[in-house]
Amino acid sequence: MADLTTNFAGIKSPNPFWLASAPPTDKEYNVRRAFKAGWGGVVWKTLGEAGPPVVNVNGPRYGAIWGADRRLLGLNNIELITDRSLEINLQEIKSVKRDYPDRAVVVSLMVPCEEEPWKKILPLVEDTGADGIELNFGCPHGMAERGMGSAVGQVPEYIEMVTRWCKQYTRMPVIVKLTPNITDIRGPARAALNGGADAVSLINTINSITSVDLDAMSPEPMIDGKGTHGGYCGPAVKPIALNMVAEIARDAQTANLPISGIGGITTWRDAAEFMALGAGSVQVCTAVMTYGFKIVEEMISGLDQWMDEKGYASIDDVVGRAVPNVTDWQNLNLNYIAKARIDQDKCIKCGRCYAACEDTSHQAISMSPDRVFDVKDDECVACNLCFNVCPVENCITLEPLTPGSIDERTGQTVKKEYGNWTTHPNNPSVFKAAE
Repeated sequence: MADLTTNFAGIKSPNPFWLASAPPTDKEYNVRRAFKAGWGGVVWKTLGEAGPPVVNVNGPRYGAIWGADRRLLGLNNIELITDRSLEINLQEIKSVKRDYPDRAVVVSLMVPCEEEPWKKILPLVEDTGADGIELNFGCPHGMAERGMGSAVGQVPEYIEMVTRWCKQYTRMPVIVKLTPNITDIRGPARAALNGGADAVSLINTINSITSVDLDAMSPEPMIDGKGTHGGYCGPAVKPIALNMVAEIARDAQTANLPISGIGGITTWRDAAEFMALGAGSVQVCTAVMTYGFKIVEEMISGLDQWMDEKGYASIDDVVGRAVPNVTDWQNLNLNYIAKARIDQDKCIKCGRCYAACEDTSHQAISMSPDRVFDVKDDECVACNLCFNVCPVENCITLEPLTPGSIDERTGQTVKKEYGNWTTHPNNPSVFKAAE
């Protein structure tokens, strides 16, 4: 059995699956249910300073993007930080941590960008016995307009300054949650490191409007005829999150900075991909809001089985394993050759591959009168579009070829000249040497 226990920036948990700071971690009742289901940790929904309560809208708070099968692909929210009092939240955190000492309990915080509020709230959180804090520098709506959230996360100097305050006034590990609403994620990550951060977490939500009600002419979700931008999350943001995690993991300055990966994680495979790109723990939100807390059971069993099959003994064996293979485009092997192949036994003759290639790509797929589709090797550049539009799994594959070998399908020599593909000299076809 693989060892799923995690020591992330000094915070221990029985597995790397944490709940992200969001509605699922807003109160003791939810968190206890989550821990009973098997979650390794939680990041408690963002707390603010004591004072006038935060007031959330009393109406729709979410907009959505669905796939053709009504599967939820993306969720937009306009909810603010916790609207429950600081005192009650602190009491509940203390109670939960007392009863679940083996689970990670991290508290998300957001207060004005001034030293005194941070100095005041940190001892209160530390008194709960929490394992660490997460600085919410990512929320793009509501709080950003008040000079908090992503308004801080978009200014590296502010990130470094607030992180230094927190490291000065608490002994707890400090995780800095980064906003994706920025051009280059490495700048904020470096600032967090310079401020003494023990780790970073990313991505927070992406600033968005998911849809417009064309009758009311208002963005959705709509409150009394008006709408606003919100934070976008869910499976649709996973590719953006993976790239930003990888950028930090392969940056020379932040390569050793622990990363908690967030963004569209729904299955154990999603989690493993984040870990392979450098994440030491993962945080989940939209998936549990869609399917409930018990999805962690499949995540745990799936990751455990996969690690056993691959011979990985611990989470540390997985973390960062794919990072050396992430490179810049100019470092890719331009001598690599592949061709598409269509399995005629699996082909359902829908014609999607033909239409896509003929109309928008390289005219590399032929169609016979009886709708048999085949690849024209002399035209195929292995762009992979046919594979991606094909509705039948593994019907279309890519076959790597070695320069200098003979393509069994065509009898042509596979060769490379001056940076462009060319076929056998007796049949030059469309590929020719560079001028």
